[in-house]
Amino acid sequence: MKVRIIIQIAGPDGEPFMGFGVVCLLERIKKLRSINLAAKDMRMSYAKAHHILKSLEKHLGRKMLIRRRGGADRGGAELTTFADNFLARYAEYRAGVKKYAEKEFSGFLKSLKARKA
Repeated sequence: MKVRIIIQIAGPDGEPFMGFGVVCLLERIKKLRSINLAAKDMRMSYAKAHHILKSLEKHLGRKMLIRRRGGADRGGAELTTFADNFLARYAEYRAGVKKYAEKEFSGFLKSLKARKA
């Protein structure tokens, strides 16, 4: 058996605004330098990706992207320094939670086995 952890960050209203999907979207934007291409890569509409990003920025109170409008020069987007740092810290946080959960789950399984005997 394995423990499976799903981490979401919720706002004051209890609605989640940050989780695995948002991380994937930000990582794809970083790689592809485009909200539109990142959304397509995730089989998501641009409108949904835009809504997710606006919600994230609203809840964090910080800009996550530097956006360039389209046109002849073709637009694009890149992560702000804050967004890059946020992703790195969030990855560390997730790894720490996972490590803790696995340790606790291992102890839980051992306690179950001890009670069988």
